[in-house]
Amino acid sequence: MPPSDAHTGLADRRDTGAEDTREPRITAELRAPFQEEAPTPRHRDPSSGPLGRPADWQPVATPAGVFQLVPVRPERDLTMISRWMNDPVIAAFWELAGDESVTAGHLAAQLDGDGRSIPCLGVLSGTPMSYWEIYRADLDPLARHYPARPHDTGVHLLIAEGHRGRGTGTTLLRAVAGLVLDNLPLCTRVVAEPDLRNVPSVSAFLSAGFRFSAEVDLPEKRAALMIRDRTHRTSP
Repeated sequence: MPPSDAHTGLADRRDTGAEDTREPRITAELRAPFQEEAPTPRHRDPSSGPLGRPADWQPVATPAGVFQLVPVRPERDLTMISRWMNDPVIAAFWELAGDESVTAGHLAAQLDGDGRSIPCLGVLSGTPMSYWEIYRADLDPLARHYPARPHDTGVHLLIAEGHRGRGTGTTLLRAVAGLVLDNLPLCTRVVAEPDLRNVPSVSAFLSAGFRFSAEVDLPEKRAALMIRDRTHRTSP
């Protein structure tokens, strides 16, 4: 679990349309800048870890454009992610503002770990515009604070300036929840724990089909426990 709220800069509740799950048409030009390569020797190969290999998850078509999760490579992505972390709107919840070494340490803790948390870029129509952490909530300290089920999978995210609003957060949350449930067959629930103070974030989760389950006191915040059930996979 990251040191502070991982959900900020999300959209309002105006996006209420059902998720577009048509097969996306991806051109080579769109895919090339963030085409996933074999893991470098510096980091563990997550292909057999608790979350499988998100690098193999296919792009999805959404009302906002074609969206894909691309696992982070620090040599390519560190400067950009660090810049996002220094956005005051994001820093208020993530508390990772500072030079690149701060963000580098946060990424390394995941990339050099056992695969229970995988940092990813969110790439929309070929443009990296969000940062996501897909993590096994049942193996995370969060599990001490709610009745976790085996294979519960959590999401943390931030959306970069210039891509907030217009329902984008809701659209992408719906898409990522779908990706998790489609690619992790043992997972029955996607969970999140935004800071209760982050009203736009909580609203976006609700609009994306998550339900408010409880208020939980975590070491760094009072959070809203949000849950998206597999049984509601087709819900708006």
